[in-house]
Amino acid sequence: MEIQGIKSIMKKSMLGIVAAAGIMFMSPLTASAHCDTMEGPTVADGFKAMETNNVNYVLKWVQPKYEKEITEKFNLSMKVKDLSPSAKILAEQYFFSELVRVHRAGENAPFDGLKPYGTPIDEKVKAADKSIEVGNLSPMEGLIEQEKMPELKERFEKVMALKNFDVNNVEAGREYIEAYVMFFKFAEGEEEHHGAVTGHGTADGHGIANAHGSMHETHETMHDQHK
Repeated sequence: MEIQGIKSIMKKSMLGIVAAAGIMFMSPLTASAHCDTMEGPTVADGFKAMETNNVNYVLKWVQPKYEKEITEKFNLSMKVKDLSPSAKILAEQYFFSELVRVHRAGENAPFDGLKPYGTPIDEKVKAADKSIEVGNLSPMEGLIEQEKMPELKERFEKVMALKNFDVNNVEAGREYIEAYVMFFKFAEGEEEHHGAVTGHGTADGHGIANAHGSMHETHETMHDQHK
């Protein structure tokens, strides 16, 4: 595909993203699941995919039937991102928005645009994410009833057992996401699971990718410079 054609497609797609963003900023922000935020784990993996030119970082977030679609949009974004600093920002926003939209479609959940940096996140979500980071459940102390701790511990241990998967083993990645979401949903007090990523389990994209904080700040700074 010619660069001019790619730029035309990107322009049309970005019009939709900008419109969705306008609606988003007119609406009050509330603490919620944050797979659809710029600080969420789905977008964190989107940054990694683009920085390493490896779409496998994000395929675990989408159902197999969407792999071709998201791979095509990833390749499209990679072709134009180095045209200019502004093109890089637009390409990232386009890909991240499409990635989260497809992820949400796999959950049969609505998508009204990416939420910005600083979107409020529930304390239990933050604590659950911190638990994975430090390797124990101490951050959850006082946030969950004691009688629920054995079940939470079991789910947490499964997450930790699956955490260090090969990024290029997409099925292993999806198995991790399934366990990850089951842990987060229980930590938040929700025992019902919604949607699916793997086709044999569920995923909802909760949590915070703290390990990518500095990377997020870099991209946020770049975004501010090109407003």
